[in-house]
Amino acid sequence: MKVVVSIGGSVLVPELGTDRVAEHAAVVEDLVADGCRVGAVVGGGGVAREYIGAARDLGANEIELDQLGIDVTRLNARLLIAALGGDSVTAPAKDYEEAGEALQRGGISVMGGVAPAQTTDAVGAALAEYVDADLLVYATSVPGVYSDDPNENAEATKYDRLSAADLVDVIAGLEMNAGASAPVDLLAAKIIQRSGMRTIVLDGTDPDRISRAVRYGEHDGTDVIPEGAGEEPTYWAQDER
Repeated sequence: MKVVVSIGGSVLVPELGTDRVAEHAAVVEDLVADGCRVGAVVGGGGVAREYIGAARDLGANEIELDQLGIDVTRLNARLLIAALGGDSVTAPAKDYEEAGEALQRGGISVMGGVAPAQTTDAVGAALAEYVDADLLVYATSVPGVYSDDPNENAEATKYDRLSAADLVDVIAGLEMNAGASAPVDLLAAKIIQRSGMRTIVLDGTDPDRISRAVRYGEHDGTDVIPEGAGEEPTYWAQDER
């Protein structure tokens, strides 16, 4: 089974430390030991936002700010690589071809951002499409996809299941709502729709949730179901516990 896990920077590194990074690395290693090939995409999180804010105040333009954000995602990716140990990969992949080759070679690839004007949400979806993954998992700081930002609206409704087309519509609506935060961005949603990629959006602050989702399909997040697929996929890393 090939799986791409997109880990938000604020999920992996809520503050600079080792525990959360080591826990996520252990999940990746365990999945690979079970026979999965795992592509991990790491975001920038709060650290990236702080650097971008400071650089904007100093007069940096938007492309320079995007490049700065990419640099931070790659630093976070290097933290995950350090926790994985020397037998996996030695540096973040800088493009999809390099990431795909790493997956074929050793069963693990790790990458951060790739290009300006593209978030790591979109990178995760594009990598999943490139390697023809069986599953894409977004490990976010919220329990799934909501009708509104749950941090701003206590009455926001969580979706247990969405079609890819519905995901695009929901995210487009959220991005039009000033101040609202979406768990994945619109470009990522459109890539998911285009590729027909089975996707799960979940709260990844406990890395064991990622493991259960990949192994058994068990999670409390949102299933994004491609057109023409049944409600339950015919594959999981392990069918029986």
